[in-house]
Amino acid sequence: MWDRVHGSMMTGRYVAILMALLMASLPNITAQDDSSHWSDNEIDPADWTDGPVLEGSPMDNSTSGNPVVSISVRYAPNLGASEVEGEIILELFPQWVPITVGNFIVLAEENFWDGIFFHRVIDDFVAQSGDPQCKTVGVYPSSSPNCGEGGSGQTIPLEHHDNMSHVDGAIGMARGLEEDSAESQFYICDTPQHGLDPENRDDAGYATFGVVRDGMTHVRAIASVPTSNDPLGGTIRVPPGPDRPAEEVHIISIRMIGIVASTGENQQDDVSALSESIESIGTGLFTIFFWIWSFAILGGVVWSFKNDMTGMSDTDIESVVDAMLESDN
Repeated sequence: MWDRVHGSMMTGRYVAILMALLMASLPNITAQDDSSHWSDNEIDPADWTDGPVLEGSPMDNSTSGNPVVSISVRYAPNLGASEVEGEIILELFPQWVPITVGNFIVLAEENFWDGIFFHRVIDDFVAQSGDPQCKTVGVYPSSSPNCGEGGSGQTIPLEHHDNMSHVDGAIGMARGLEEDSAESQFYICDTPQHGLDPENRDDAGYATFGVVRDGMTHVRAIASVPTSNDPLGGTIRVPPGPDRPAEEVHIISIRMIGIVASTGENQQDDVSALSESIESIGTGLFTIFFWIWSFAILGGVVWSFKNDMTGMSDTDIESVVDAMLESDN
């Protein structure tokens, strides 16, 4: 389904992925020269206003600490129209698909995708990019004849999680016929595409690893640009193709820009959980203190009574007990 080449799996890639995830999970670690790391920048989800249509998926909810990506794009929404520049913001989910997320972070930190274009777009389906060979040579659409077939040269395994699916705005990894052949090509869903989920296919399906949080308007505009299949609304086909945008949809840059900040609701939950913990601990300590205090008093009474009785004969003790019983009567 996807035009890809299968590269070799490299140990170095996994080391880099683990380092990227470590840095993302430890946002307070910075370089010795005081330069800040992207994971030090907390981004408020309240600022995101142009998201996809939600469907009740676990992917609907932002999670504090998740990596945030910015894709800067430039495109003409229609033939001959003025170019538009925009930003697409995505949240990634390393807690569910760590290898796939780590691979994306490593490539983004290498500025791997800067200057390439979306080589395949289908309205109400997906917009696909990620091949470093897809760069304009001279005048667009002139590019490498192998555009659409390349990648980073280093593959990752197909990674699924029950919480991840092809919801509207999901970003996933393109791959070849082999399951573990994904490298650097990715696609963004324009409308839900659950037919790509593994449970709805005869093969292993495709892996998603994030979702658009802001800038979904640009995703929809890119997916609907005129293509080489039918750029003029008739039956004319313009090479190369298929599904190549008739005018360049340019990726200016892809950058890691921060992590999801704790929302007020999350902070309130944290405070409530802390209060409950303190209350539970306090109740336990009070109970322990009460029993220690009770045993101490009981021990003191016994000790005092024993001391008072010291030196008394059995006859004297019986007299005291008889007197106490008589007083009760």
